[in-house]
Amino acid sequence: MKRIIAAAGLGVGVAAAALAQQAQSPMSVPAGLTLGSMSRVSPLLKAERTHENFEPALVLPKQEQTAQAKLEALFKKTGKRPNILILVVDDLGYGDVGAYGGGESLGAPTPHIDRLAREGLKLTSTYAQPSCTPTRAALNTGRLPVRSGLLTPKLLNDTADVSSETLASRVLSSAGYRTAMSGKWHLGEKDGSRPWQVGFDEFYGFLGVANAYQEEHPSAPDVVNDPELLAELRSMPGDRNLWRASKDGGAKPVEKINWENSRDLDEKFADFSEDFIRRSVKAGKPFYLSHNFSKVHYFNMPSKGFVGRSATKDVYRDSVIEVDDIVGRLTHLLEELKIADNTLVFFTSDNGPEEDSYPESGVTPFRGAKGTTLEGGVRVPGLFWWPGMIKPGRVSDGLFDMTDMFNTSLVVAGVDPAKSVPADRYIDGIDQSSFLLADNGQSAREAVYLWNADLFAGVRWRYYKMATSEIRVGSGNVRDFGGLDNAEVVTPLNSFMYNLYLDPRERKSILIEKAWVPSYALGPLVALHGATMAKYPPKAKIRFR
Repeated sequence: MKRIIAAAGLGVGVAAAALAQQAQSPMSVPAGLTLGSMSRVSPLLKAERTHENFEPALVLPKQEQTAQAKLEALFKKTGKRPNILILVVDDLGYGDVGAYGGGESLGAPTPHIDRLAREGLKLTSTYAQPSCTPTRAALNTGRLPVRSGLLTPKLLNDTADVSSETLASRVLSSAGYRTAMSGKWHLGEKDGSRPWQVGFDEFYGFLGVANAYQEEHPSAPDVVNDPELLAELRSMPGDRNLWRASKDGGAKPVEKINWENSRDLDEKFADFSEDFIRRSVKAGKPFYLSHNFSKVHYFNMPSKGFVGRSATKDVYRDSVIEVDDIVGRLTHLLEELKIADNTLVFFTSDNGPEEDSYPESGVTPFRGAKGTTLEGGVRVPGLFWWPGMIKPGRVSDGLFDMTDMFNTSLVVAGVDPAKSVPADRYIDGIDQSSFLLADNGQSAREAVYLWNADLFAGVRWRYYKMATSEIRVGSGNVRDFGGLDNAEVVTPLNSFMYNLYLDPRERKSILIEKAWVPSYALGPLVALHGATMAKYPPKAKIRFR
């Protein structure tokens, strides 16, 4: 049976044509389809495009005026632009922290993270990418990873290159901010593409991913206890250093990371972040700090002060408690220095929980996990805290994509995103400052697009989700967990379509039975997304089905 084709003959079929055209003729766009035609394509679509190379957004004038007035009043009061602190946990599950149903009920209380939700804005539909590197690329550049080419997690000795991208850190550094990154980079080891070379004034962390350095992890005795295999593993090329670097002062490796000293990495990152914040305040300059935990990515090993702190006494839950403690350290420091009311804090995870180390891994109420575009793989915690600026106790299911943090950070800092990036590239992020700052703000995002690396996977609009492909974990007699070792690509005869309010675990497609009206929005959205790929060719060679 053919796919449903939505309004005016523009639907998933046209999107497929747009993507196919992109592969053959990068600048071609389907006849009759322009990037500014959202509402003309379907009356259900309300977003407007203010710049051709920017994702269209809902226009909400009253809350935009409220947000701007708040920012202007704050600047008049402090004489400085707001600080921005981004907290990214590695592989934390949606359901791990108390604010999202975990915490004490899982034996690992998270009072400091829960406080951010209680005193700020809790988002229930924050979307990351399916894995580490793609999310970090989206967060830093405001672009879907298929556009930047950073599609998959980077391993030792990778050749990933982010040097041609415009990072928020580069823009804000030029605008007078002190910019720093602590912890996990994971956007490439390549010289010229390291944090201090692409916009961060300072960096203290590692370039890859923690488990790549934990060669002697006891869970792999077949390697650890075999001298020949262990020697081969150790000889593999790649950077295993903990780095201390600055844009002006150069870089030097501090030490080699190994199984034993990896337990203390997050405490070291917290020390650096605290010091950076203190120095920025002393210098009288606003800061943009991206704090990236090494935990709770396997192989977890909590620092000694947190061993056995969880009710279960396992390494994962102990590590969750350590992460929460560090969140408390940093937010309490903002209060101690009397800058909490001038600092936007965003707490999130880079993807859903990984399940290859199950059961010592994260929890999600949704189907799927890391590595999939099922809700369990891409729907993550999203907490915003800004005392005096964000109304306490707010909860919203408004859509927020990780790319939005790029635009939002720039706007909060008084910088125009449209004047900050070259016109030859497409920006998928949306300014969400009014969503955050208006007391009853609505999301300015109309849709979230999903990609599994180079394969288009679908779109969410309101509470409907259309999936043109899925990566599922577990089939037949295999249990519905197990991580990427049990993953398989599923291509439906028709697109899957889910009502996420009625079916949050995506168990039954309703495409044929109930989804005619939603298709009049979802089909055109996919087509228009394909048109952006045709007009602004991505760095990756893309696939549609």
